[in-house]
Amino acid sequence: METTTHRLCQACQKLLRGRLDKKFCDDYCRNTFNNHRNSDQNNLVRNINNALRKNRRLLEMLIPEGEDLKKIRKEHLVMLGFNFKYHTQHVRNQKGQVYYFSYEYGFLELEEEWLLVVRRKLDG
Repeated sequence: METTTHRLCQACQKLLRGRLDKKFCDDYCRNTFNNHRNSDQNNLVRNINNALRKNRRLLEMLIPEGEDLKKIRKEHLVMLGFNFKYHTQHVRNQKGQVYYFSYEYGFLELEEEWLLVVRRKLDG
């Protein structure tokens, strides 16, 4: 006695023929299924990466060529669209002050809504 199991494509629900471990009709169904499954996660990551790149670009723009730091008002960065929620790392110096970095550019919060924007020298 032979039992048959009907296997369906995970994307379009059509009947599958062929190998027993087959999950999709074709490459189109496989790609559609995986793209749909990953779309929310990819959008989140894409949005965060875009914010980090924009933050880096804004900090880079503020430091004059040949210099490694500049003091600015925090409201200036806010007006440019800087997103303080995202940074790639934070570093605490020996004085206990915390620098927030977007890659090699960062800032230190100073008194009365001032920031010290810095460029970190990269090894290599």
